[in-house]
Amino acid sequence: MKLYTNRFAPSPRRVRMYAAEKGLALELVEVDIAAGETRTAAYLAVNALAEVPTLELDDGTRLTESLAICRWLEELHPEPDLFGRQPRERAAINSWIDRLMFRLYLPTTQVFRNTHAFWATRLKQVPEWGGLQRQAVEAEYDALDAAFADGEYLARGSFSMADIVAFTAVEFGKPSGIRVGDSRPALRRWYEAVGARPSARA
Repeated sequence: MKLYTNRFAPSPRRVRMYAAEKGLALELVEVDIAAGETRTAAYLAVNALAEVPTLELDDGTRLTESLAICRWLEELHPEPDLFGRQPRERAAINSWIDRLMFRLYLPTTQVFRNTHAFWATRLKQVPEWGGLQRQAVEAEYDALDAAFADGEYLARGSFSMADIVAFTAVEFGKPSGIRVGDSRPALRRWYEAVGARPSARA
């Protein structure tokens, strides 16, 4: 299988971390977003949305959207499970994933798009909106710190896809100057523990 990816973007990093946790070997094809490679005719033929990741199967079928890719891989490679085995556990993990995507990842993306110099000539920035979204991200960091006060991982007592989504979202805050900081000790403990996993370097 071939994964079209970008080493800086958080969405393909989710897939790489997931695959590393599973021990799945994917052929990586680096797509340079900054150089506009996602908008070339060659890549648009791979993914008409001009986005990464894209997973190309051996038969030529292409899958898009990081979570859909990981859920498809989970169906084929259920062990070690990262989305839960029982209905209640799967619901808890998916609930956290939904929360993190809407309350952490998307606001972090808006901070980046509306305040970072990278986007200054690529879109119309609204710095005030970026500032409001920064506040939302900081509030979610506080909520995560409280959530980790009584547990090592999100959703259950062991590592799951929810932790991958959270970690890649927190990492994505770095370009915009959003940090875990020392005032959130439980969140920092989790962040450092996940960052020490081999998959964090995928």
